[in-house]
Amino acid sequence: MTKLPRTEVLLVLACAAAAAMLGVSQFMDIFHLSPPVGGEAIQAIGAKHQHGYATLVLAIFALALMVVAIAARGEQLGQVAAIAIAVCGLIALLIFLIGDLPDVNKIGTLDTPTQFFTSAQAKPVAGFWLELAGALVLTVCGAALATMQPGRASNGPLHGGRSHESQVAETAPPRLERTRGD
Repeated sequence: MTKLPRTEVLLVLACAAAAAMLGVSQFMDIFHLSPPVGGEAIQAIGAKHQHGYATLVLAIFALALMVVAIAARGEQLGQVAAIAIAVCGLIALLIFLIGDLPDVNKIGTLDTPTQFFTSAQAKPVAGFWLELAGALVLTVCGAALATMQPGRASNGPLHGGRSHESQVAETAPPRLERTRGD
């Protein structure tokens, strides 16, 4: 197996980190319901209550697709897997934008065992921001990974030490020159 170029390695690592962020955000609180005027949180809302385990499934699927993309690098299957990674990120981003974002700072009534009809405001916490960052990074880095062309990346002067012009000069047939005096 050939060595991956640095850019590709960084993109794969960024995709893996983004998938991990999505997976971890699934087990964190995304909103704290607190009184609108301030005070301690009355109740917490986790990601599993907001949209089930959808982001966890997307994170696991993205990690599996990364293995396929690395194993089939340079082939059409590898590029399709990289596109699918970006689609996983896009779906996670849509879940965030449609399911979570509209609830930010929403005020409503809350029934607790100790207080009835208490006003509460949904304030985003760490899981909310981790889900957003994971979805964005997975979408962008997955799309960038899909546009990588391994054959072209290794021909540049940074990877091979020679420029494209010098390679062309070596492979070009010799030219015949005319001399005066014919």
